[in-house]
Amino acid sequence: MDNFVCYNPTKVVFGKGTIKELATLTPKGKILLIYGGGSIKKNGVYTQVMETLKGSEVFEFSGIEANPHYETCMRCVKYIKEKGITFLLAVGGGSVIDATKFIASAVYFEGANPWDILEKRGRNITKAMPFASVLTLPATGSEMDRAAVITKWVTKEKRDMSSDLCYPVFSILDPETTYTLPQRQITNGIVDSFTHVMEQYLTYPVRNQIADRFAESILISLIEEADNVASNPHDYDTRANLMWCATLALNGLIACGVPQDWSTHMIGHELTALHGLDHGVTLSIVLPGTMNVMRDEKGDKILQYGQRVFGIIEGSKEQRITQAIEKTQEFFHKIGSPIYLSEVGLDQSCIAPIVKRMKDRGWALGERGTITPDKVKAILTDRLGK
Repeated sequence: MDNFVCYNPTKVVFGKGTIKELATLTPKGKILLIYGGGSIKKNGVYTQVMETLKGSEVFEFSGIEANPHYETCMRCVKYIKEKGITFLLAVGGGSVIDATKFIASAVYFEGANPWDILEKRGRNITKAMPFASVLTLPATGSEMDRAAVITKWVTKEKRDMSSDLCYPVFSILDPETTYTLPQRQITNGIVDSFTHVMEQYLTYPVRNQIADRFAESILISLIEEADNVASNPHDYDTRANLMWCATLALNGLIACGVPQDWSTHMIGHELTALHGLDHGVTLSIVLPGTMNVMRDEKGDKILQYGQRVFGIIEGSKEQRITQAIEKTQEFFHKIGSPIYLSEVGLDQSCIAPIVKRMKDRGWALGERGTITPDKVKAILTDRLGK
């Protein structure tokens, strides 16, 4: 087991009817409600939040994109400074919460160009506004972690940041808010959560039994509940389990004492930035390719994953690794997420620009830094499909 530091100050308030807790949790002052395209007004969450905050001085900033734009975030920063906002409340999914994390840090950034926060991946954050969240879409785990991903729209660049100053003060998780989500968003959320676990689990053995068993339990739960949500979309316990799985997948618990990969996410970010694909879609395409191309380095953990998650115990080592990859693909396809670039209208021509970006940045990805630009090319070539 590797050395680790475990820290997470976010207070989670979980369960049905918990939005009313905003009345006691939210500090006095000028509160800015940050949200996306307006779905919270259709599903009743906006009304619940505003009723609960009645009597407080509440301002609003809407229009946060599904992959939050740096440019939109900076307009919000300007608005915050103009109005003298003292507390931020993100209401929505991971994109809204991610945007709020960047906004909270950009307000106090003293440099000439706040994009430097993203270029330095948050290492230069020295102060951030306090903020909280009301989660409506389980997927990214942003409601209980320190990270965010932001897109600069004008250059089609996507960057991540992370800082201990960017944990939400509290997050309210009411599974009933997810009942009206389109199936596409549920599928994307399941894939995102699944891949978050795999990026921390599917590396190399360090004999961390607790982290491995936690990770495997989340993967198994996601697989089971994916079937349940399709057959009974208004089952509360299914929604609750999916929501808590998404949070646990990236709140730092299963990262304790293990190496981490994140190459699938980094490659997927480029597909989103350049082609506008849903984040979850990029992950279901790239992950099996990463597993296949890196099967030698990741072989021991793929075998363990195949046995413990899918019950694969027969055949040679290579056969069992292949079966584990195939089972992963089958799961993604079963829930309606593509596994090949051809399924989303992309071909060989999409590969070279991504590889060039990796080379230009000098990136070497993966838990050992061995996923070079050439390996990225191999992973994407593996995913071309028919």
